[in-house]
Amino acid sequence: MRTTVGIIGAGPAGLLLARLLTDAGIDSVVLESRDRPYVEQRQRAGILEQGTVDVLRAAGAGERMDREGLRHDGMELRYDRTRHRVDFPALTGGRSVMVYAQTEVCKDLIALQLKDGGPLLFEAEALAVEDAATDRPRVRFRHEGREDVLDCDYVVGCDGFWGVARKAVPADLSRTFERTYPFAWLGILADVPPSHDELVYARHDRGFALLSMRSPSVSRLYLQVPEGTAPESWTDEEIWAELERRFETDDDWRLARGPITQKSVTPMRSYVHEPMRHGRLFLAGDAAHIVPPTGAKGLNLAVGDVVTFARALIHRRETGSAELLDAYSATCLRRVWQAERFSYDMTTLLHRAPDATPFEDRLQLARLARITSSRAAETELAEAYTGFPVD
Repeated sequence: MRTTVGIIGAGPAGLLLARLLTDAGIDSVVLESRDRPYVEQRQRAGILEQGTVDVLRAAGAGERMDREGLRHDGMELRYDRTRHRVDFPALTGGRSVMVYAQTEVCKDLIALQLKDGGPLLFEAEALAVEDAATDRPRVRFRHEGREDVLDCDYVVGCDGFWGVARKAVPADLSRTFERTYPFAWLGILADVPPSHDELVYARHDRGFALLSMRSPSVSRLYLQVPEGTAPESWTDEEIWAELERRFETDDDWRLARGPITQKSVTPMRSYVHEPMRHGRLFLAGDAAHIVPPTGAKGLNLAVGDVVTFARALIHRRETGSAELLDAYSATCLRRVWQAERFSYDMTTLLHRAPDATPFEDRLQLARLARITSSRAAETELAEAYTGFPVD
């Protein structure tokens, strides 16, 4: 089997890249190790930056998103029983975010790919990327019980942190930067309308809490818990009681309860692999970088990576110049490190470390007071949250 671009992974990054290449008349093959139901059901990110929304619309994948997604023009910060709304459009020149789950993005892109895109092979396990440093890289994979080879001009690894693509970068050329956090998120899905029409980020002495949603009738909520917590160790009553404590305010706002349909625990870590390119192999999304979810950057960074690659490949075809392809890693890493910085800032602003001192607690409150009293500080938060530009 032969193609111009071999894409490993049918998450939102790999699927969107395939769509962008199809629109540009460039052929590709997508290899996905899981089956279609798994890809369309795995719960992941749900906040789309303005730039991601624009890209999906331009790619023809925005119709259902615009119909069913929830546009958010702001977010709320809570601390010391007070509430402060951050107005995104007023601070950013009109930008906003969209609540639309990754599962739904994948469903839309899969439907488009199967309708008029190149081959999309489910249950096709990539085994190795070979000859990445040559002009004829290849992907060995297993599909329908037999091994096969996908010969490519380029390979893009969108196969996540545990995938095979990054392993093809020689160890002596790789540098990794990592931070793990001593806490995690206990997340729930609940069949109850959201208690607020925008996201609520709460800093509390007992730990962080986040009020989010998946639809007008389904709430998504998170609690900071110790690292290694088992989701079943919390009863439904304990979860709701703790959420109520951490969201408490001095006004008459109340948290609505409902049946909890899902519990999960998300570890918190930051990770960057440099470089993001080796020869004809390009890394994108979690294959190259991970951010803690506090800043809602993971999915959006992956979109920025594949947009950067697609633009570079189109530029190569139209001009004959490999300048943008050669700059891929540096271009992406500028945006990645800004997202890492913002995600770290949001995480340390709102979460209480297990060994936090009274001095550190006061610093958190001072940082929040600065954001809520300074238009410049508030603008910095709003601009970062709604999205960094794709260079």
